[in-house]
Amino acid sequence: MMRRPRPASISERDRVILSPNHNVWRVERAGRAAILSDAGYFGALREALIKARSTIFIVGWDLDSRTRLVGESGKADDGLPEGFADFLGALVRRRPRLTVYLLVWDYSLLYATEREPFPAFSLRWGTPRIRYCLDDELPVGASHHQKIVVIDDAVAFAGGQDVTVRRWDSSGHRLDDARRLGPDGTPYGPYHDVQAVVDGKAALALAELVRERWRRGACERTPPVRPLGDPWPDSIPPDLSDIDVGIARTYPAIDDQKELRECEALFFDSIGHAEHAIFIENQYLTATRFAHRLAERMQAKPRLEAVIVGPKLAHSWLEEQTMRAGLARFMGVFKDAGLSKRVALLHPQVSDGDQAVDVMVHSKVMVIDDVLLRVGSANLNNRSFGLDTECDLAFEAETAEQRRAVLRVRDRMIGHFCGATAKEVAEAVTCTGSLVAAAQLLRQGGHSLQRVDVSEPEVESVSLLESLADPERPIAPPAFLQSFVGERPHARRLLRFAKVIAVALVIVALALIWRLTPLSTLTDTENIRRWLADIADMRAAPLIVPTIFVIGGLLVFPVMLLIAATAAAFGPWLGFLYAGAGALASAAVTYAIGAALGRRAIENVMGPRLNRVRRSIVRRGVLAVAAVRLVPVAPFTMVNLVAGASRVRFADYIVGTIIGMAPGIILMSALGHQIFNILVEPTFANVVLLIVAVLAWLGASIGVQAFILRWRRRKT
Repeated sequence: MMRRPRPASISERDRVILSPNHNVWRVERAGRAAILSDAGYFGALREALIKARSTIFIVGWDLDSRTRLVGESGKADDGLPEGFADFLGALVRRRPRLTVYLLVWDYSLLYATEREPFPAFSLRWGTPRIRYCLDDELPVGASHHQKIVVIDDAVAFAGGQDVTVRRWDSSGHRLDDARRLGPDGTPYGPYHDVQAVVDGKAALALAELVRERWRRGACERTPPVRPLGDPWPDSIPPDLSDIDVGIARTYPAIDDQKELRECEALFFDSIGHAEHAIFIENQYLTATRFAHRLAERMQAKPRLEAVIVGPKLAHSWLEEQTMRAGLARFMGVFKDAGLSKRVALLHPQVSDGDQAVDVMVHSKVMVIDDVLLRVGSANLNNRSFGLDTECDLAFEAETAEQRRAVLRVRDRMIGHFCGATAKEVAEAVTCTGSLVAAAQLLRQGGHSLQRVDVSEPEVESVSLLESLADPERPIAPPAFLQSFVGERPHARRLLRFAKVIAVALVIVALALIWRLTPLSTLTDTENIRRWLADIADMRAAPLIVPTIFVIGGLLVFPVMLLIAATAAAFGPWLGFLYAGAGALASAAVTYAIGAALGRRAIENVMGPRLNRVRRSIVRRGVLAVAAVRLVPVAPFTMVNLVAGASRVRFADYIVGTIIGMAPGIILMSALGHQIFNILVEPTFANVVLLIVAVLAWLGASIGVQAFILRWRRRKT
């Protein structure tokens, strides 16, 4: 959109920072805007959600049903449950026309121990009006990092705070707070984050953004944007009124999505307008290009100084090694430029007598003089510039009152860490003539800002770890994969290959453990031979095997493991026939169940992601079904249920299943026979043969997928 003319009170054209289609996506007006910290956000969000009538969109890096959605008091007094999932359930029962859309990053296995085990069931079980979707529409190594809530398209929250566990903390960040507990009852340390809330056309724009995310992630459309009512939280007075809001995004290039680097551009353009003081809150500081740009601006503007507030330490060993090395280089830029006295990297600390605890800083905030206030999800690291999805809100002051309001918010944020009011911070800045000096001198009620040690970790592999943990663009796949497929494989395909390799390694490891450890006493190879031979000699074996496959399909047991086990029991040739019959029987039964249940019943259990499966097989052709089997988009049972529910012609379905599964059954039959040999006689030669078979299977799978992909491209 085009920017409308500014009021005459702003005569300096170089003070206009926000530029649509360059450093922001859109510039829209908000009648009200407020900056929320810590538990204040959870309390305000709860108030706004209670007012919802039509739609709620919650987009996050993480969502956890066990989150206690309570404000500063630590308890709820509105008659609704405190737990997030129970709260949403009660809300949709109270509001019959309300639909809740929950969209979360389909996270990396690195974060598995930090996430809730079965969020889809705990967050949406029991009602189709709470729709939950895991979003993995990203390149390899990227994450969905946006944190946005839109209520009735009239009020929107955006910033750095997810609705998840171990995020709640009071504004006092008390040394010991009995309310600061994880789901297992374990206490965690003080935690700080910031979120912005806006209304008006700025909220409408964010409503469009989350709908596009849902369309891409869940493969379904949502109701059109339609603002309804006024869900603004009553307890929150606006910090800013009638102000321009720029929405900056980061999106990596994938499929038809072009790369967007608005967050990065806004960081650099903002620095170019700084004259006196920059205040930054950020979790990660590794983007040395930004540090160099800031150092250049500070050399050109002798009065310019910067206060940067971040965490003292990272959460994990990997973060500590990779991000700490980047932080050391980031701050080294200012040291080399002779600017160390004008740039202060500080961390918040709370003390009581001899005891002291550091406050974890997760917020992403930047204030440029009195003209620009920015709150969002983007870190000052490489990932946020071009790899992860991000969303930041930037408020550009036009009037003298808005500029005063920007400074009040900045001073309130600094005072938050120092135990001081915004007025006291403003007085300290005036008295010392320096934002850096004021931030370090102010300390009241045990709250203070302390210098951060920026020594670089002594780890030889830091550079390699950094290249994997903090890349600026998607990680390119290995050249040999490109030669097989001919284009960048989707992240999901690479993940499937990794899972196959992991399963093979586990099988080999178990075989060796059973043979070489004390567990060998529990398993006798002769007994295994006798038991498997008994199964093979049973006259009812042709009926038993398909029955086992059908039961396995109903339990969503991996069909390829059943095929391998059948080959181990009956040998490769007879095993191939039995496994083929069993797979077809299971496919037919689960297809019939899907047809009986219908599409809506299955969607209520599986969620909107089944649209991806349905979209792939709804073409109702033999080759389409075969392609789905060869290029799997979901587990075997899910494909069968969705095919039945989607009314794919049964004859096409069965023929396509035979064509698509035949290569896998042949290869897994051979592989299963090798597993049997390893169980009874795990020689080095057999283990090597198994590994070779796995590699051959992978090669064949990749080759067939490449053929199908190229066939699809020619058809389209």
